[in-house]
Amino acid sequence: MQKEMIGKEALYSRPTAKGVQCGICPHECNLADGQCGLCRSRVNRSGVLYSEAYAHPCALHVDPVEKKPLLHFYPGCRCLSVASTGCNFACLNCQNWEISQAGPSEVRSIELPPEKLIAKCVASRCPAIAYTYTEPVTFYEYMYDSAQLAHEAGIRNILVSAGYINDEPLRRLCSVLDAANIDLKSFSDEIYQKISHGHLQPILNTLKVMKEAGIWLEVTNLLIPTVNDDFRMIHDMCQWLVNNGFADTPLHFSRFFPMYRMKNVPATPVETLVTAHDIAIAEGMHFVYIGNANELEGENTFCPNCGKLLVRRDGYNLLENHITDGKCSYCDVPIAGRWSH
Repeated sequence: MQKEMIGKEALYSRPTAKGVQCGICPHECNLADGQCGLCRSRVNRSGVLYSEAYAHPCALHVDPVEKKPLLHFYPGCRCLSVASTGCNFACLNCQNWEISQAGPSEVRSIELPPEKLIAKCVASRCPAIAYTYTEPVTFYEYMYDSAQLAHEAGIRNILVSAGYINDEPLRRLCSVLDAANIDLKSFSDEIYQKISHGHLQPILNTLKVMKEAGIWLEVTNLLIPTVNDDFRMIHDMCQWLVNNGFADTPLHFSRFFPMYRMKNVPATPVETLVTAHDIAIAEGMHFVYIGNANELEGENTFCPNCGKLLVRRDGYNLLENHITDGKCSYCDVPIAGRWSH
């Protein structure tokens, strides 16, 4: 038996002849009475749109910020990670499909309103809170209300997202965000439609808006064999990033492992990750990382000027840090990021 969810009246909706239209993301679902959106978390109740995921997180953990991954945002910082169910994508390779491809009534959750979430963050001695694991855009109201309270308490807000959100709610959210890692799944609209059931351009818009807002930004690109590992496409993606002012934005190439509806696709060859890394550097990206491939030690930070090792990591553990006052300790060149706690 499914549990009854109350939730909270959603932001960004308008009445239509069918019922109500959600305006939080580019899908702009037009919902009849009782119908929920593609994200499974927003529902029309008698002409009013509700966020059923509000204040009902299904996951709550303390993580190192490096796990997001954010490697240039206060290294070693602990963050309270929170997620509610739902996602406005339906990626065939989803890592958290049990909670992202489910509605709030289908997954075990706890009741935790924003003020209690922030109190838990303080009690856990976490200077940051991360909205992550599923797609925070689908629990936008819970995230926004919590983020406001977090800032009042001196806690930093981190968004880990696919970035599929409309301009107005994005700009409102940016006012309370400190950092974000955006999953740029490919540089092909066709692949976005085929693998994730979305489009590329809204994600590029998200990156530009966040950069303009001064949010610390890092980008992740999961390389899936035979899907988005075309080196010409990787070249084009990196060229777009450099041409649009993202040369100092850390780029994470992440290794794919078979899961969910792509269990027949092999893991990403190490050679593919190394080549992608080299393409990005050649195109002018200053900080390029390789994730999910520990044998490569691909998450160390090097100075783009003198080439010296600045931050050495072992998994999520920080072993060395030679960045002083935001600069390379060897050549005194500024290193993009947020370094001083």
